[in-house]
Order: sequence, then structure tokens, then C-alpha cells
Amino acid sequence: MSHLPDKTEILQWISDNPTLTSKRDIAKAFGIKGAARIDLKRILKELAEEGHLEKRRKTYSDPDRLPPVSVLQVQGQTADGELLAKPLEWQGKGVEPVVLLIPRASDPALGEGDRILARLQEVKGEAHHYEARLIRRIGTNPHKVLGIYRQGSDGGRIVPIDKGDGKEWLVSNDATGGARDGELVEAEQAGPAGRMGLPRARVVARLGDPSAPKAVSLIAIHQHGIPDDFPDEVISEADAMTPAGLDGRKDMRDMPLITIDPADARDHDDACWAHGDDDPKNEGGHVIWVAIADVAHYVRPGTALDAEARKRGNSSYFPDRVVPMLPDRLSGDLCSLHEGVPRACIAVRMQINAQGDKIGHRFERGLMRSVASLTYQQVQAAMDGAPDDQCAPLMDEVIKPLYAAHDALRKARHRRQPLDLELPERKVVLSDEGKVLSVNFTERLEAHKLIEEFMVLANVAAAEALISRKSPLLFRVHEEPAPEKLETLRDVAEAAGLVLAKGQVLKTAHLNALLHAARDTDHAEVINMSTLRSMTQAYYGPQNFGHFGLALQAYAHFTSPIRRYADLVVHRALISAHGWGDDGLSHEEEARLEATGQHISETERRSMVAERDTNDRYLAAFLSERLGEEFTGRISGVAKFGVFVRLDETGADGLIPVRSLGREFFHFDREAGTLMGSDTGLTIGLGQQVTVKLSEVAPVTGGIALELISLEGKTMPRGPRGARGSARGKPAHRKLASAKRKAAKVKRKTARGKR
Repeated sequence: MSHLPDKTEILQWISDNPTLTSKRDIAKAFGIKGAARIDLKRILKELAEEGHLEKRRKTYSDPDRLPPVSVLQVQGQTADGELLAKPLEWQGKGVEPVVLLIPRASDPALGEGDRILARLQEVKGEAHHYEARLIRRIGTNPHKVLGIYRQGSDGGRIVPIDKGDGKEWLVSNDATGGARDGELVEAEQAGPAGRMGLPRARVVARLGDPSAPKAVSLIAIHQHGIPDDFPDEVISEADAMTPAGLDGRKDMRDMPLITIDPADARDHDDACWAHGDDDPKNEGGHVIWVAIADVAHYVRPGTALDAEARKRGNSSYFPDRVVPMLPDRLSGDLCSLHEGVPRACIAVRMQINAQGDKIGHRFERGLMRSVASLTYQQVQAAMDGAPDDQCAPLMDEVIKPLYAAHDALRKARHRRQPLDLELPERKVVLSDEGKVLSVNFTERLEAHKLIEEFMVLANVAAAEALISRKSPLLFRVHEEPAPEKLETLRDVAEAAGLVLAKGQVLKTAHLNALLHAARDTDHAEVINMSTLRSMTQAYYGPQNFGHFGLALQAYAHFTSPIRRYADLVVHRALISAHGWGDDGLSHEEEARLEATGQHISETERRSMVAERDTNDRYLAAFLSERLGEEFTGRISGVAKFGVFVRLDETGADGLIPVRSLGREFFHFDREAGTLMGSDTGLTIGLGQQVTVKLSEVAPVTGGIALELISLEGKTMPRGPRGARGSARGKPAHRKLASAKRKAAKVKRKTARGKR
């Protein structure tokens, strides 16, 4: 191209190339050079004045975009029988986009005029602009059922797996979804509930064998009593919500705020931006903006939405699904900081000096518009010298300044010395059918640490702002370890030839010295695990006892109100403290903060256990095809009934029953955390390297039984020890189930709260 394009050509090129929108990019695309650039600048200015383009600093973009989750109205069928829909929240000034509905086999029939909540995907080169997948009809909220399908002569029945639900559901022949007798199915209520006879349901998903992959997380959800079915009135309140406007808010739509999340994130509740501080008194300092979704605007005290959010306490995350704290209309749409869409927020402007110390902060209630939704991998690759088309235009103004501010924060972190544990996070990767493809250890990038430090700083600012205004709030509390736990840690350290000094006020710096001494040694994992186990459990409460693990005097959760009720409480406290509106913390809420803190601490633990149990089951299913194989690992726990081993390859935890350890009797030393052979004196303790054989797997319970092959490189004697080695004739599956119950009990005692 080497001609001056008309307005239509420019608009079409920007639409086709949304990440290359600077004047320089446009000029390069059309071969415009020299004096012709002045004419291009004039055309772009006219397009902006006419509302076709929106100038954001040095780039131009089409403001006419729909959010990834939106409310649509079905318009009817085309001549080809395809369903089209009208976007009800269209805010653009251009031509309204055409949306094509892509139905699934399990979707209910939709007719003209139906309002639906749908997930949208922008498409190019088609007669339509978006393709939509149904989430649900607006105003409908069919009751969900999870159970075993039983075939009958005139249809069938669903027997719920939840022991607390003894009511069966009738399924007519045309509503079975092809389910077979004995399959686990997901169903929903069909038609109104009648007073006489059994209620009716229709199958929406076949999950197959109750022990099959897709059933794993659903069973855990029901076993642990996690609510996964929103009441009708909650859905009705959410569906009635409309996007917040600018009234009473700071206009932050020109700020180049970006979201950085995992690649599979569906909601974005935090955005950030940083730049050098132009205050001459703060030479070399930075200004960091953190904007958080304003959930409090939509979820107000005394509403059904609020009662349900408090009941759930938090969202629960599983490898194949999320049980959200808030309905999709809020969590995936109105409260999510989607790229290019105006969204209500509560933001904090924080000043840090060149050494990374926070020297000031200010909170605002605003309206923002994210310039990009990026992933951790994208941002890190960009900083490592390989920016993609989306990151390239943002490097100088957005991404590099974020890292510059983080460099300063790292200095402050080094001085503060928060607990520096190295505990790799494992991620179960599933196929579309729910089968485990792999178990990976998540790589921790500098981009992860950047966002973590920004969020910690914002949480500190929230706590300090509310303390200074004498406002009640819920703190995130992490008290220092109990003396007896520290003694156990000292014993483990001494056994590894390391030292945790006595006779001083414990600080995280002392624990970090131990962790750093163990780093890159054979004892690193056991020292990290033992340090974690010595910690108390974090919780929420209205009294401030500090956060030991983060080495902070005051800390509150502020940055994730879409998924944590504690953060919503802090948002309301900020609203009340700043006089921003009537949707702040009510007197009734203030009076029950203690009870709220206790309740949401319990729901957090409930989710942790359910998530862990689900991962255990997936790992067991993954390993079930490898019976008889040998694996390396380290001893991660010792109990009277056996030894826990964490396998190196997957991070799965298995149990070596004490009866299978050898031909001698083993004494359990609770204080030392060891098993000692009565004849040989062989001592088995934390951190020892082992080779084990996978002897039994129970995917339904998540149990993994192992046989010890070698300990610290020395081959173990084979065979049971005397008459007791026969386990009194117990079948293998009963031994494993019993051991699994004991292991779960130990895990519950040692589970630690997330920070």
C-alpha cells in the first residue's frame, strides 16, 4: 500500500489489526511517509471527533466492543436455521454487531425474545461479528441435580449422590440425554415443581462411571457441602443489575491499566499501572496504581446476593471447574475488568521511594477501562525480549514501568524478610473429556512475583487507611508459631545438620536463614515442609494481630472481592470511611464481624480440603495405569500407621503401611517424627530419599499405596514381619481405605491456611 486511505479503509484496518493501532503502525501499513503523515493525522482526528475512534495516549482503537460475557436477546432464525441475537448492553456508536448463537446438544430450546447470558468470542471474516455460547437464560434458574441414573421402562430416575438428599427425580424418555443405567449424570429441574409425586428432571451432562474423571470434582463439591446452586432470588437480583456509570466516580478510563492473569482466567478482578514519580521530593520513586473491581456497588448488605456470597465465603477452584462466590452475571461480566470495557472499580494510588518503601497512598472510587488483558507468560516473554503483537505497543509506557517499580519493591521485600518458602505448585492438566494428561509443576515467573508484590502493597494500604480512620474491618491474621511446633522444627533441622537458634524473639528472618542454608541440599524439601507445618493457620478477624508470614504489622485482603467475601467487607469499610455512598459497611455487619470472620475462615478451609481431595483423586487416576512401576520420592510424613512419600515426578502423596516396612517391629517416636526398627535400629524420618513401587491405587478415594524398595540408596529387605505382616487377613482395598482415612485425618490437622 502507498496511498492515503479514506476513513472506511482506516476503520477496517484497525478492526482487523486491534494490537497495531498507533499512528506509526497505521502509516506503515498504508506506506504513508513525509508530509502525507499530516493528512493522516487530520483524518484520525476527524474519526475521533466523530466517535468512530477513541484516542488513548499514542494509539487509536475502536471503542465498539462487547465484553466476553454479556446479556443478549434472541432475535430469531436466519433462512439457514441459525439463531441470531441482539446485544442488550451495546455502548458503541458504530454499527451494532451481529451475534451468532452456537447451541450445544444439552442447551434448552431458545425462541425469539428470550434474554440470555452468554459467553462471546469475536470472529473475523464472517458475516457475523461474534459467536455466543449459552450460559443460561435470564430469569431462569433450574435446580441442579447430581446423581446416578437408573433406567426404567418409561424413562428413568436419578438417585442423588448427596446423602442429605433422599428425593429421587423422574426423567422422561425424551429427557435422558442418552444416559445409561448406572451412569453419573448432571441434570436440572424440568418444569415447575409439583405438589404430587416425584419432581421431574432432564439430563444435561453424562459423566459416565461415578469414578470417571469428570465426576471427581462434582463428588468432592457435594461431599464437602460446597453450595453450587444459586437460589432463584439471587439469580434474579444479579440479572437485574446494569453497568455502573460515571456518577460520583473518578474518570480513570484514560489510564493505561492492564490485567495480568493466568491464561485460563475467566474473571479479572485486579488491574495495575505504574510510572515514575514526578514529585521532585521523591527522586527515583514510583507511583503504582492498583484498581480492583467494585463488587460492593452490586452486592449490597441485606440482599439475597449478599447472603449467598457470605454463605459461600469464597470461590472454590478445581482442575475442571470453578464454583464461584457470585453468579456469572457478576463474576464473569459486570464485575470483571475486561479489556476495552468500562468497569466500576476502587483504586489505590501508592507512592514508593527508590528503596521500595511506601511513603503515601490515596484511595479513589472510579470508572476504568483496561487497555489489555494479558497473561503472565505474555508479559514475561515481552520483558525477556520477545513481545507479541499485543504487548509490543505497551512496552515503554506500561510493561517496563511495572517492572521498574517491582525492582524497587524487591529491595523493600529483602529488608522486610517475609517467609521465603519454596513449595512448587502442581497443576493437573485435563483433556476435554476430563482425563489427566499430565501433572506439571507451575513455573514461577518474575511476572507472578510482580503482581503478588503489588497486591500485598495494596492490601497493606487498605488496612492502614482503615486503621487511620478508626474504621472496623476484617484483618488477615497470621500469628507466630507455637513454641512446641518450633521445637519440632529445631529437631528436624538438627537431624539435617542445620540450626534454628533458640533464646530470641522469633522473626521470619531466622526461619529464612534456615531455609536458605537448606537450599540446594538434599534436605531442602523437608526443611520447607517442616517450616510450613510449624506455622499457625491464617484466619480472618476484626482484631489486628499482624501477619507473621509476610512480616507485616497490619494486613487485610482487598484485592479479590469477586472470589473472597473478606475483600468485599474491606471494600465496604473503605466506602463508609471515605463517605462514597450508602453501600458501605452497615451497623449490623459491624456488629457481627467476629462471626463473619470465623465463618469465612471455615469456608476457606472447606474449599482447601475439597480442592486437595479432588487433586488426590485425579493423581490417583493418573497413576492407576502404572501399577507395579518404581518411583523416586522423599518421605513427607511419618505416622504410627505408616510413612507418607511425596513422589518426585507428580508430587502425589502415597502411603507405605507400617506392616509392609520389613520383618521387624517399628517404634513410633511422635516428638522426633520417626519410626525405628526394634531389631536393626533402622530409623525412618522426614526428608529421606526413597525408591518405592506403586502397589495399589484407589481413584475413588484418592488413595495410593506404596511398597518401600530402598531407603537412602540402600535396598530394604522384602517380606512381612512375622504373623503381623499378614495384616490379619484384611483385603488390600480395606487396608488402603483404612489408611486413607487415617491419612486424611493427619492432613486435616496439618493443613495450613493460604496467605
